[in-house]
Amino acid sequence: MATLAVNLASHLTTSFLIPIKTSNPCVERDEDGERGNKDSVFMAPFPERRLTENLNEEEKEFWKQPNGLGYEPCLHFSIGYRRASRKKRKGFVMVVVSGGLNQQRNQIVDAVVIARILEATLVVPVLKFNLIWEDNSEFSDIFDAEHFKMSLRPHVPIVTSLPSSYPRLKPYAHKIPRLLTPLWLRAKFINKLGRGGVILLKGLTESRLSKDLPLDLQKLRCKVAFHAMRFSAPIRAVGMRLAERMWTKGPYIALHLRLEKDVWVRTGCLPGLSPVFDDIVVGERIQRPELLTGRLNITYHKRKAAGLCPLNALEVARLLEALGAPRSSRIYWAGGEALGGDEALRALVERFTNLVKKETLALPGELEPFINKSSALAAVDYIVALYSDVFMPSHGGNMARTMQGHRAYLGHKKYITPNKRGMSPYFSDHSLPEAAFVTIAKHLHKDKLGQPRLRCSKKGRDVTAFPVPECMCRPLS
Repeated sequence: MATLAVNLASHLTTSFLIPIKTSNPCVERDEDGERGNKDSVFMAPFPERRLTENLNEEEKEFWKQPNGLGYEPCLHFSIGYRRASRKKRKGFVMVVVSGGLNQQRNQIVDAVVIARILEATLVVPVLKFNLIWEDNSEFSDIFDAEHFKMSLRPHVPIVTSLPSSYPRLKPYAHKIPRLLTPLWLRAKFINKLGRGGVILLKGLTESRLSKDLPLDLQKLRCKVAFHAMRFSAPIRAVGMRLAERMWTKGPYIALHLRLEKDVWVRTGCLPGLSPVFDDIVVGERIQRPELLTGRLNITYHKRKAAGLCPLNALEVARLLEALGAPRSSRIYWAGGEALGGDEALRALVERFTNLVKKETLALPGELEPFINKSSALAAVDYIVALYSDVFMPSHGGNMARTMQGHRAYLGHKKYITPNKRGMSPYFSDHSLPEAAFVTIAKHLHKDKLGQPRLRCSKKGRDVTAFPVPECMCRPLS
């Protein structure tokens, strides 16, 4: 078998997206758009997997990939949008982004679209020093800056820094609302930028730009997320090597396990390992109540019943088994250090012994360039998870949403959305026979195994998590 690296390298240089004429159930399309998009995608399409192991029917069903209902990538910008792209840009937009990798990604998508709305030039976003993980990475440490600028050139001009003729700026002091709309942005900034001014935006945390935008801007969001934000060459090299090591030994599952202390603190949930660890979480929450997200008047048990808590290792293991994952499955664990260490993972490892993470999969020295670089390490996880045959998060969040959309965009690879609310009473019912538990789990997840869900069926959904139908369409038969 030829090495996967060669196969993937070939895909990286030859994959293009071709717009396809179509009608879809949610939007009307302007068919007079560009006839070809020659920018290679952010990651290669998935190589075809041929299962050669002796698997029973249940195991074959687990590894079976969704057909995607025929949806394919389709970025097809209207004539009006392309004409507007030729306008001369006045003024500059500067943005400071914060948080972890996937929060940064969301804010960078927002930054590009905001610059487009304001008809301005974007300065390469600045990554704010991360106090929690003490990560001082710059944009070019995480992303391929030149690719970012080049792939977005037809949409938004991007420069590395302000021209030397511009004066030093103070941060823009106006309070940014929780929901930014094109109307608000134009009313607030268009006059200033029209005179060649500069605005500096902070506080885009959690991606505040409206998710319900005109069609061309929705496609631009996909263009940024799936084409422009390619990771830097050193990150891609390490990530692809780890992905190759997983792929060449057969199909594998990627789990995004949210078992870190800060996750338990922020969600208002308890790890359930022992009273000692529960007390650690409760004590941290009392000392720093500002970390708790969501409503304060809901008890832990009510949060758990509502599906607001991460699955613990035992629940992840039981759900995977119930959905048909072979115990011999190789599992890649993406995520930070679990509160409780090995004890927190014991129930999962006892059932699935082939559990690895980047630190155990990498050769000595391979991860050394990324020591104390949390965003770079998260990017390595992202690459290996993206190439997995099956992906499942133990909790929602930025990584889960981004991976959902990216896997759909690159071939509808299987994505399991845990029905935490539906499963909650059955996880805690120790009198329930295992066969009944399996039947219930399969029933509750029959529509949550990777088939695309339409973004327009629910307002406020991010198109980068739900790229159908704005960024994907079906060829005419």
